[in-house]
Amino acid sequence: MKINYEQTFPHYSRSLDFEQLVRDYPPPPEYFQSVMRMPRHELDALKNKRFLATVKRGWEIPFFQKHWGAVGLEPGDIRSIADIEKIPPYTVHDIRKSLERNPPFGDFMGIAPGGDNPIPLVLHTSGGTTGLPRPMLYAPQDRETMTILSARRYAMQGMVPGDKVLVALSLGLSNGGFAARDCLWKYMGAVPVMTGGGSSTPTRRQIEIIKAWGVNYILGFPAYLRHMAIVARDELGIDPHSLGIKALGSHIGVEDRTKIEALWNADCYDSYGTNESGMMAQDCEFKNGMHINEDAVLLEIADPETGKLQPEGEKGTIYITTFYRYGAPQIRFNVNDISAIMPGTCECGSTHKRLEKIFGRNDNMVKLRGANVFPEAIGVAVAEDARSNGEFFCMVDRVGEDARDEMVVMVELRDPAADGAAVKTDLERRLKEVIGVRVTVEPAAIGDLDQHTGTSQTSKIKRLLDRRK
Repeated sequence: MKINYEQTFPHYSRSLDFEQLVRDYPPPPEYFQSVMRMPRHELDALKNKRFLATVKRGWEIPFFQKHWGAVGLEPGDIRSIADIEKIPPYTVHDIRKSLERNPPFGDFMGIAPGGDNPIPLVLHTSGGTTGLPRPMLYAPQDRETMTILSARRYAMQGMVPGDKVLVALSLGLSNGGFAARDCLWKYMGAVPVMTGGGSSTPTRRQIEIIKAWGVNYILGFPAYLRHMAIVARDELGIDPHSLGIKALGSHIGVEDRTKIEALWNADCYDSYGTNESGMMAQDCEFKNGMHINEDAVLLEIADPETGKLQPEGEKGTIYITTFYRYGAPQIRFNVNDISAIMPGTCECGSTHKRLEKIFGRNDNMVKLRGANVFPEAIGVAVAEDARSNGEFFCMVDRVGEDARDEMVVMVELRDPAADGAAVKTDLERRLKEVIGVRVTVEPAAIGDLDQHTGTSQTSKIKRLLDRRK
């Protein structure tokens, strides 16, 4: 290989005006004295300005040019945030088509690696319907603002400099653990202890680390927080209350936070974020709804069937519009999460609107121990195995005292004489690679799954039963 000594290399420190960034999106403590309590008329004016800048950026990206042009929208048609309903929403299905049109990163990204003027990029992924997850590239503007928004969350939930924070979130391709790490050491002065989930560091070892190193804050999904406490209590003989955990940061949704708090004797805080959008809303100390970072994102609540915007207090699917993203801005992205905007204000003094809990999803994706799992992705892996006939059905339950999420994937085998134990072992390993979490495979005879899928009875075949609901 011949080295080009004239090659341009991007320096992260020069890729962004950091002083301007923190003026635009103040982290704590500046956030508490400024944007958090900004009068509504000023906040609305700021949102309008940033919304129009985002729409302008959208017109520079082929995906939005196609999507908006298909309904006759033209540059200049959107003159204020009041015109937002003229913009057609889009879904993950549109993103998948974009990736198919322009692999590997799609035409929705707006940025690409390399080139004559390269910029530093980070890649993380969201769920996918094939063996490969959906990639997302983050420019410095995107990544740093997301990090600041996370810092607001942690500061509102009692984290302070010097806290030792166990990050029991995914350390794979997804954003979770790495986004937390970026925030903790860059903007919080807290120390990230990067154990990841139980597949990265055994749960017993995580408890030992908590005790030995004086960890006092834990980030994790509800089922794993429960599991950790029960392992400490029942397997190690350690009272979780004795570990001195002051708070737990999670994504609670419809879970009962009081049971988790009782196990740890610590406050458990809710928040709402996605791989693409970062931290969009978070509990404050009063745990009375999640405060939306309205200077950075707009969350609309729409009727899942009609798309009509819902009034405060009414449930619907969430449309996301980001104000800060340069690469792949989201403009009315129907994420299919179900929630509502809460009426009234919070006693913490924030002027920002609040999001209720996330009640679930409007499509067939399920959350399994923090991972986004699509039945379609499971189907691709099952179909790859020549010993199956491609028929499968998934059941999700909560199991045991710690109410951990478990999925059973039933798979029909072509040959009754096939080695079911070998199929089980091989498919469990393959599904762990594809969807990122471990599931249980149960081999079945041909036709056994028809009672669940309805394959012989209807064109609307069922592949999933979530019995947690």
